[in-house]
Amino acid sequence: MQERISQAGSLCIRQRIVQAAIRLHRQIGFKKTTVADIARGAAMSPANVYRFFPSKQAIEEAVVTDLFEQVTAAATLAALLSGSALERLTATLSAISQLHEHRLENDSKLHELVATAARENWAVALSYADRIRGLVRTIITGGQASGELRPGSPMAMTCCLLEAMDGYLNPSRINKATVRPTFDEMMDFCASALHHVPWVQSIDLAADLSPQAVAQG
Repeated sequence: MQERISQAGSLCIRQRIVQAAIRLHRQIGFKKTTVADIARGAAMSPANVYRFFPSKQAIEEAVVTDLFEQVTAAATLAALLSGSALERLTATLSAISQLHEHRLENDSKLHELVATAARENWAVALSYADRIRGLVRTIITGGQASGELRPGSPMAMTCCLLEAMDGYLNPSRINKATVRPTFDEMMDFCASALHHVPWVQSIDLAADLSPQAVAQG
């Protein structure tokens, strides 16, 4: 029992430190925030902070993990909506895009931290990207099973879709100065590539190439 209480207490203190860091990153930016600042914000000594996090980088990674978890949760919820595979894909990617856009508009300093993590391929950012790929691949696989989406490797199609939509999903590429098509315009383009359109009329190459057909052409 004592061990369980100790573990719960440690998690609580870690979360207190992370929340203090988030407040400071939001106010002055992660580059200007020091461990001493975070310790004051969490009402503890720097030495106590180092008991739970070995470095300032480790605290920043914990903050990014917390922020990416919010995005993952919103994307997962959107993926569970009823509707076609393309509708679910649109809702999932839109949820991701909107959260990053909202953070850029309202918490630009926090957005800078998340963008840095994505640009520099921090382990927490790579883990987040893997989860999003898995989520999208699951939707695509289901769409192929229902006949809505065209045949092909689900992983390849997932990577192609996410690469095409990267400018709307990758926080390191989302900025106010970017000139690009709207999210809906790009998503419609991708949906057209993913949609399965079965042939409704067989083609008789022998008939098309017969002397009579050529003469009539």
